[in-house]
Amino acid sequence: MSLLPAIATMNVLAQAAPAAGPSDILMNFLPIIAVMVVFYFLLIRPQQQRMKQHQKMLSELKKGDTVVTSGGFIGKVKALGDVDVSVEIAPNVVVKVVRGTISEVRTETPANDVK
Repeated sequence: MSLLPAIATMNVLAQAAPAAGPSDILMNFLPIIAVMVVFYFLLIRPQQQRMKQHQKMLSELKKGDTVVTSGGFIGKVKALGDVDVSVEIAPNVVVKVVRGTISEVRTETPANDVK
């Protein structure tokens, strides 16, 4: 018999709660939407722009460019392939690096390149 008062109390509480309207639902999701917009403009969009610039730099790479690899090697491009690039890092020392590991193209000549 103790179950009946508990059910009656639940019915009273359920009837007392107002129904949530469309504006209440929107107000509940508004902070989540705002955080997603902030993440897009502060994190996702700048990263996409950096990736586009890097891809453009790699596509414009040509023989004779001075490059820096992600490993820190500075050298001159000797040959280009679809996937790899031959880079001379010292006189008569040519290494092959993956094209994507080239982090920058420099305008000045490396220290080991004497003119």
